[in-house]
Amino acid sequence: MFSSVLSFGIHGIEGFCVNVEADISDGMPMFELVGYLSGEVREARERVRTALRNSGYSFPVKRITLNLSPGNVRKHGTGYDLPMAVALLAAMGEIEPCGLDDTLIIGELTLNGGVSGINGVLPMVMKARGMGIRRCIVPMINAAEGAMVDDIEIIGVGTLKETADYLNGRMRIEPYSMESSDASENDEAAGCDLKYVKGQLMARRGLEIAASGMHNILMVGAPGAGKSMLAKCIPTILPSLSKEEALEVSSIYSVAGLLKNRKGLIRERPFVSPHHTVTDIAMTGGGTYPRPGNISLAHRGVLFLDEMAEFSRYTLEVLRQPLEDRSITVARNHGTYVYPADFMLVGAMNPCPCGAYPDLSKCTCTEPARRRYLNRLSRPMLDRMDICVDVEKIEYSELLSREQAESSESVRKRVINAQLSQKERFKGRRILFNSQMGQDEINRFCRLSGAINDWFAEALKKLDISARSYTRILRVARTVADLDGKGEIGREHLAEAIQLNNSYILN
Repeated sequence: MFSSVLSFGIHGIEGFCVNVEADISDGMPMFELVGYLSGEVREARERVRTALRNSGYSFPVKRITLNLSPGNVRKHGTGYDLPMAVALLAAMGEIEPCGLDDTLIIGELTLNGGVSGINGVLPMVMKARGMGIRRCIVPMINAAEGAMVDDIEIIGVGTLKETADYLNGRMRIEPYSMESSDASENDEAAGCDLKYVKGQLMARRGLEIAASGMHNILMVGAPGAGKSMLAKCIPTILPSLSKEEALEVSSIYSVAGLLKNRKGLIRERPFVSPHHTVTDIAMTGGGTYPRPGNISLAHRGVLFLDEMAEFSRYTLEVLRQPLEDRSITVARNHGTYVYPADFMLVGAMNPCPCGAYPDLSKCTCTEPARRRYLNRLSRPMLDRMDICVDVEKIEYSELLSREQAESSESVRKRVINAQLSQKERFKGRRILFNSQMGQDEINRFCRLSGAINDWFAEALKKLDISARSYTRILRVARTVADLDGKGEIGREHLAEAIQLNNSYILN
């Protein structure tokens, strides 16, 4: 007897349809799994056999074949256990085939017949909704995750027996709903606010400009000057994610298995801060069974590299392509995976190995040692940092002051207004922020009047600025003008952008 159950797998962060087909026929007793399967999927044979027996069903002593199609796509993960068991029960006549119509089934089985949670439920449900599927049966622990998607029924189940009874109509399970599915919090940013940052007016201004145009920024300063605290405040001045962005970010975290303890969509911008010992694979994603890396977890948010000069040169260099393409492609023998990686890069580093430069009374570094330290960041990598600010050591008088600085909420309002101007400017184009402007957009939206253009040309000549720095300065100047509410770029906007150019701090 033959039966078929609809299930889903994950390729990158996208769900793809898998038909789980079961056939029971006379012949030599055996239980065969086919369909280009990984080792963990093949192990499902024993889990399914034992779960059926412990759920009160007799395992047929016949020739059993389970096929997961399409056969040209590798299947990995444990989410196929439940659909395999259901397909077998339907082939055995224990489940009515009509109950399987237009229904997606995913879940891992325990040996006693329980249903355990899996990764990647959110993108699977999103894909199922796009295909017009009306109902998804998922593990109870993943029901809240699936319920983030509108216009589809999510049925949470805890055991194989419960699943069979529901499909046969002997048990009623109400579709899972979330009353507060729009609520979420960003634990990383909790407690961070610019009002607690003493002094650092130049650094605060640089962060505001960087956040407004989603520019990459590098902070250079002595240890303890507040670089890490400033970086952690960046998500508090960025606008919340839109519904589409929140679904996209939450899908990445779902595939990575980092969404289980959340009660709703991720609404705040991600803040990812890997240690400088991180490997290139952990940074970009990959592995035997590829998973999103740190740059994908920072998608639509901030990737903070503290002590940036301490990262291996190769790890930093692999960031160059994602910074340009806003995605990362991971190639493996059994497939190619594309992960989104549209993030704002924030780096922090000391001005020298000991961190005391330019205080020559305290700095113990020789000039060659300092140059070698700064040269750990290659010129192509530095060229991708639109803004570079000097984070100076705070004076004791400022530390002891009880005066509170401007809050993140006030800065956030200006950032939101500047970003709204950019979205209106780039409507109909494939970019959203000034940092993403190509040469065509720069020629159109960064035009300079005659007198200002002459002044800018003279400044470029005196400062010996490269062609790449020229476009970078124009992008930043466009953002400064947006913060100022100006449609045209003025001399003061260009002057501030030149001051924030990294050529003058890293020298």
